[in-house]
Amino acid sequence: MRAMIVAAALATFLPVGALAQTADDLKNEAKTPQNVMIYGMGYSAERYSPLTQIDKQNVKKLVPVWSYSLSDLQGGEAFPVVYDGVVYITTHDATAAVDALTGKQIWRVKHDYPPATLRVVCCGIVNRGAAIYDGMIIRALMDDRIIALDAKTGKMVWETKSPDPATPANGYAMTGAPLVVDGVVIVGVAGAEFSNRGFVEAYDAKTGKHLWRDYTIPGKGEPGSETWQGDSYLTGGGSSWVTGSYDPKLDLVFWGIGNPAPWNPRARAGDNLFTNSVWAIRPKTGERVWYYQASPHDPFDYDAVGTPINTSVEVQGKPQQVVIQANRNGFLYVLDAASGKLLAANPFGKVTWASAIDMKTGRPVYTDVYKSAIAGDKVTVWPSVTGVTNWQSFSYSPRTGDCYINTVNVGMTYQAPEPPQLKPGQPSGVPTVKRTVVTDDPNVRGYLVAIDPLTGKVKWKTPYRSPNFSSTMVTATNLVFTGVMNGEFQALDADTGKILWSFQTPSGIVGQPITWEQNGKQYVTVLSGLGGVYALHGGDPALQDQPTGVTLWTFALFDK
Repeated sequence: MRAMIVAAALATFLPVGALAQTADDLKNEAKTPQNVMIYGMGYSAERYSPLTQIDKQNVKKLVPVWSYSLSDLQGGEAFPVVYDGVVYITTHDATAAVDALTGKQIWRVKHDYPPATLRVVCCGIVNRGAAIYDGMIIRALMDDRIIALDAKTGKMVWETKSPDPATPANGYAMTGAPLVVDGVVIVGVAGAEFSNRGFVEAYDAKTGKHLWRDYTIPGKGEPGSETWQGDSYLTGGGSSWVTGSYDPKLDLVFWGIGNPAPWNPRARAGDNLFTNSVWAIRPKTGERVWYYQASPHDPFDYDAVGTPINTSVEVQGKPQQVVIQANRNGFLYVLDAASGKLLAANPFGKVTWASAIDMKTGRPVYTDVYKSAIAGDKVTVWPSVTGVTNWQSFSYSPRTGDCYINTVNVGMTYQAPEPPQLKPGQPSGVPTVKRTVVTDDPNVRGYLVAIDPLTGKVKWKTPYRSPNFSSTMVTATNLVFTGVMNGEFQALDADTGKILWSFQTPSGIVGQPITWEQNGKQYVTVLSGLGGVYALHGGDPALQDQPTGVTLWTFALFDK
């Protein structure tokens, strides 16, 4: 059996009708603080909560209410979904429903894979969450299946397979959470490090029928194909492995597109569209309305896959709908949401490959470091392939006007020798370049940074021995929550960066915190469980003895 329910206590559930979520319910999530239904805590992906019960004065009274084991040693990166008093959580091979107030398991489904599946995943055997819609929990599996489970029972409603060539044999894997918009399930794919051609695609939420696919690398004769030399587009990469966001008024989905393949740029002359870009697409048809490419002809694996936040900010005294992305290349971009026009681009960490972004052309102003790397010389460049940030999501507070970003303070030596000859499924990353990690302070490999996205002004930055690969969340009481690789779950003052509260969980945290309300009480939930590519391959000495094991934790204020 590919899916097996291993536990159930179904009598406690509400009727199926009460579990239905409509397209309008998802659009109005902000009005239901007892529920967290969308990756990023709403279509805007701001990861901002209006809840105010937990504040700077009482946050020290936070205590764990319950914890739940996911029986997984690979890593806990998933975004928890909360609906009607139930938390839905995923790992790479399981989906579970847990009572939100007690932590008691309601059901758990185990997902089996063919033996070869996990051997082709380059960057951590993980899953980043599920979507909820119309009484179903919808998620992607690592062998490129998309499934819908009954939220009440965990039983399979439908199962579909991404059409060819999306197979593990060709290096494709699905690790991100789906985004459901008006009954359309939108998913991305990983695999640029295995020389394939990336895409974003969509399915009908009721039936699982495949609706459309947008290749991120244009085929011959298509717009953008002139930016690829010869047949290099066939192995061009451009993964889409992190979930996007959605603006209902513009009816646009914003999705980040990853690095070109191979890492060695000498095998693919040109700008290599549409890699390292932010896309705006129509959810019903997949039509690409605009794109912005952050790193043309990228040699350094500077994915642009981070979830784009869409929100309203004041530009020249007037409110304007924008898209904000903390890019792996080290620049924080602000784009007009309707047109993609560049409004601001500011560094938020150490960057040596470019000195600035030209505001007229939108292109990087390259340094000699970049030019020498393209020529095949050995260089020292910041950031490393890990980026100034990676897949982890940042948050934005409309109250403070600041973004809260977990950053990486690591560089690398880099050299691209003679270009390789590739075919689909062949590793296109590390074997094609030579690189080693460098640091300027081994005791500070990361910061949590508060930054104004329009001006680039850094309000504060809090140092960490290892970079935080947990996402951040900010609340209306100016608290920032995040996890630490050493296992601490923390709340910081959004105005100063001071750590106000910390709780030690059993393993490193690379999960995504959320907050929600039930019966007038505010709760905070996060996964603990070390994993992911940095923990496995980053060579960080501070993580060598960190235990693994994924557990789900929920906290609330101590009543007495």
